[in-house]
Amino acid sequence: MSRYAEAKPYALPTALDELSGPTSGTVELPRRIDWGPRYVYDLGDEAEVILMYERVIRESPSPADLIEFLDAATLRRLWLALFLPGPARAAWQRRFPELRHGEPDPPCRG
Repeated sequence: MSRYAEAKPYALPTALDELSGPTSGTVELPRRIDWGPRYVYDLGDEAEVILMYERVIRESPSPADLIEFLDAATLRRLWLALFLPGPARAAWQRRFPELRHGEPDPPCRG
């Protein structure tokens, strides 16, 4: 783990239920969060959602960004699949212990 990841402050929401970001369509993150080449995330593609959530959690400078771009139910569902720096994951799990166990995907209905 890098010294940067250990020393970086990570923004956290007050409550998971504050997270009311989009769940469909596309999202382009602001440069303060995603400073690489312009990238639009397709929320219909789970791999892109995972990448977007990782970037938002790692790089958001304020809780307002988390509230704007993350959705609570999606975060709970994807939590265990997210590749996050240890200090970021630990901070979120200290504040929201329910994330430690993740939430299984709902059963398929066919």
